[in-house]
Parts: sequence; structure tokens; C-alpha cells
Amino acid sequence: MLDNCIDKDKDPEKFTLFRLLAFTGMRRGECLALTWNDVDFNKGTIRINKNLTQGMHGEQIIQPPKTQKSNRTIIIDNPTLHYLQNWRLKQKQLFLTFGFNTFKNNQLIFASSKNNYKSLNQPGKWLNKIIKDHDLKKITVHGFRHSHASALFAAGATIKEVQERLGHEDAQTTMNIYTHVTSKQNKNAVKKLSSYLNF
Repeated sequence: MLDNCIDKDKDPEKFTLFRLLAFTGMRRGECLALTWNDVDFNKGTIRINKNLTQGMHGEQIIQPPKTQKSNRTIIIDNPTLHYLQNWRLKQKQLFLTFGFNTFKNNQLIFASSKNNYKSLNQPGKWLNKIIKDHDLKKITVHGFRHSHASALFAAGATIKEVQERLGHEDAQTTMNIYTHVTSKQNKNAVKKLSSYLNF
């Protein structure tokens, strides 16, 4: 879907952000709080240890992750690493024109044109436009997290593996997604069986 809806050459930041959400299952605030020193390109991991949230009077603030289990390091796939590296180089070029040096470790991966935190609403605005422009089924930014968990279960990941990757404090939250996925798979299996036997 991403390749068809976002031009990764014209919109590398947007493409990378949604790629990261889809392939890591991280929360929106966790994603927008990321700095380049959270990514270990050699080990292929990303450290999630902070969360961008809204404080008093709409002020955006950085807090520790939502729960203790949310503080985690997860493995990321090679294509996503590649897109991150590509965005880092393009960010450097782009922000140089704004007068910012972004090649420092605490540089935000996704920053505003003033090189501070993006609005928490920005990913949702981008997503709504993509959905409208391409006549897609409605999904929220948080929906990427649920889809990631569903894909992991469909690929054979255990409840424990998904719980740790998503940083769920309570295994019941993970179980609810698992139940939803297996219920859907069971319905599909019955349809396939009925179609196959056909008598």
C-alpha cells in the first residue's frame, strides 16, 4: 500500500514514518519522540524509551513510555533500516536549507521545519489525505499498531513475542488482538472448507 500511495522519493519523511509505524507497531507518540541515537544501524534495532504527549494547554512534552514494558528495544527489518538511512541523508540536506545541522545524535528523526517536535496531529492529517486521495478504507494511525500485531500473529509469532514487541504491560491486551485474528482466520478456514467440499 505504501509504495502505491506515497512517493518515497518525493515524500521520504512521510514514507519512512508510515513504514516505521507499519513494521514496528510503535505508538504515534513513541515514533514522534525518536532521535537518531535510538537507532542502531549495525545491530538493526530501535530503542523506544520516550513518548511525545500533550501536556497542559496543548503543550507537547516528552515523558517516559506509557508503561514499564513500553520501554523496549526491538529488531527492525533491513528495508526499513534502508529507508531510515535514506531519510537521514535527505533530512540533512533539507534542514541545511533551514539553517539546521541535523547530523547530531539527539536529532529528532521526524521534526518540524523549526527542528522541534512535530504536532501529534500531523501523522493523522497525512493519513487522512492519503485515504481521501486514493479512496482507501478508513484506518487510524493507531490502526497501524493493531495491523502490525495481527500480521505478527498471522506469521506465527507467539503471544509473548507480540506482547514484548508492542510493549503491552498487560498480556490481556495482546490476547484480545490474538483472539480477533484467530477468530477471523477460523471464519476464513470454514469458508475455504465449505468451498472445497462443496456438497
